[in-house]
Amino acid sequence: MEKVDVIIVGGGLAGLSCAYELADSGMTVLVLERGDFSGSKNVTGGRLYLRPILPYLPDIWKEAPFERHVVKEIFTAMGKHNSTTFEFYSDRFKEEPYPSYTILRAKFDRWFAELVSEKGSFVIPQKTVDDLIKENGKVIGVKSGDEEIGADCVVAADGILSFLSEKAGLRKPFQPKHFALGFKEVIQLDPKTIEDRFRVAEGEGAAQLFFGALTQGMMGGGFLYTNKDSLSLGLVIGLHALNSKATREEVYKLLDRFKERPEIKNIIRGGETVEYSAHLITEGGIYNMPKLYTDGMLMVGDAAGLGLNMLFTVRGMEYAIVSGVLAARTIKEAKAKNDFSASSLAKYEKLLNESFILKEMHTFKNTLAVLENERLFTKYPQVISDLFEKVMWVDENPKEEIYKTKIAELKKQFFNLETLKDWWQFRKI
Repeated sequence: MEKVDVIIVGGGLAGLSCAYELADSGMTVLVLERGDFSGSKNVTGGRLYLRPILPYLPDIWKEAPFERHVVKEIFTAMGKHNSTTFEFYSDRFKEEPYPSYTILRAKFDRWFAELVSEKGSFVIPQKTVDDLIKENGKVIGVKSGDEEIGADCVVAADGILSFLSEKAGLRKPFQPKHFALGFKEVIQLDPKTIEDRFRVAEGEGAAQLFFGALTQGMMGGGFLYTNKDSLSLGLVIGLHALNSKATREEVYKLLDRFKERPEIKNIIRGGETVEYSAHLITEGGIYNMPKLYTDGMLMVGDAAGLGLNMLFTVRGMEYAIVSGVLAARTIKEAKAKNDFSASSLAKYEKLLNESFILKEMHTFKNTLAVLENERLFTKYPQVISDLFEKVMWVDENPKEEIYKTKIAELKKQFFNLETLKDWWQFRKI
């Protein structure tokens, strides 16, 4: 059986980061990617927060194919027939290194794979891994078709439904409540049109989140990210909420209706849909993580359950990159000791605990319980929008006093036992 030092299964951000960190170690590293190229099956497109990554991979980002750096945060509460938008800007968003960028993964991952190859690791596309090879309970390689390839260490970077974690006995059965379905369109628009509609300068971008009536009472929300010459527009809906809906319908219809809302229709006017994609997103946080290591094997990125919904943003790509780097550092130490046992590879979990990743996942461990509250997607967005509508509406009748009428409405809607319970739950995050 052919043997190398490290096999990384999956050429996404986690796998490529691991390979990049290992490339100058003197070890032979194979990245096995089932797609035609890295990024061909990675449809997550959205936003990468750069500053958490810089201490781990400081030198490669100046040439990265980012789309736009985000200078504007926009939040929209959507009622059935109205909406309220809050827009936030800060000079800090323009300080270099820019805090976050929008990216398109097909372009970004392909660039990263080329960087990894140039540094000395081998990225092999169109290579499907079918099984693990074990000896006395230890992972010693993988099977790809009729081919067997041995390795001192296998890194599972095979995504959110990682079958390698199942083969290795590292995870419990999946629960729908720990996942959401994300689906989006990439809509091509002229760069100047994007900049005019979002009131940003050349190279600058915006990130917009939507919550409320667009998900028809289901846990989830909408998102919009500005790219160089396109918009990424989509929805994220909890799987459990989808499965619980009495009347099932195709999820793409939700996106179609979202696009017909005036708040969206006028933004995408004149654009052309050039891509449609869907994928699962981990929402379980710390409760959905498998065991991260076993004899001869480590788990990274989505395969390790390293994803988190923070309400105001969904994190995952930074976790993937940094977990790949930390796995590589663990492997380097294991190689120096010639010890790839579980006790040696346990150093990886220690490094994750010391990093921002697991600290954040512990901090936001109660987010899922908050998100299960249907009033976040029904009552509160509608109340907010109705209140602003009453303030702004002028007709033939004399205008009522703002304080008496609107404060009374606020007290009625928010100062009650139901809302107090919600606030008590919200304080946990």
